[in-house]
Amino acid sequence: MHQSARAQEQSIALYQRYAPAMFAYLMRQVGSREDAEDLLLEVFLALVEKGPALQEDEHLVRAYIWSVAHHKVADHFRHFTRHPSVPLANVEEMLYEHDERQPEQVALRREEYMQLYTLMQELPEPQREVLQLRFGHELSYGEIAQIVAKSEAAVRMILHRALKVLRGAYSGKETGRSR
Repeated sequence: MHQSARAQEQSIALYQRYAPAMFAYLMRQVGSREDAEDLLLEVFLALVEKGPALQEDEHLVRAYIWSVAHHKVADHFRHFTRHPSVPLANVEEMLYEHDERQPEQVALRREEYMQLYTLMQELPEPQREVLQLRFGHELSYGEIAQIVAKSEAAVRMILHRALKVLRGAYSGKETGRSR
């Protein structure tokens, strides 16, 4: 059964709008370009199968795509026993690939990222995921709540606690530097 031309155009527009951020999210989660590409395809196939009715409401589409991605990543790790990760240095290289900053600025930013990365690794997984969805992908509390299957209030509390821990760690480092 073929999609109508309008439905195909909508699917292409949605892919162009969401695929880059979704691919970055999937890469950070699975650590393999090939696996991330496969999962990205599965996410958008699920969207196409859901039908054009869903594609009419931008908020539903966004929440649906992130929810499907979250579940596809979980399914991926159910099939594999190890949890590969992307080294922060590789992510930084991608971030600065087209940036003309001075080497000193890049080195300072790398140090800041390493500190944040280290602090974030100490957070529980739910806090890391909520932080990533909120600030990395700019999702609303409601969208995050749908993805992680928690209430909006619970998402706000998880985020609040994570930020409190990070602020405490950074203020402790700043106090240590001034001595």
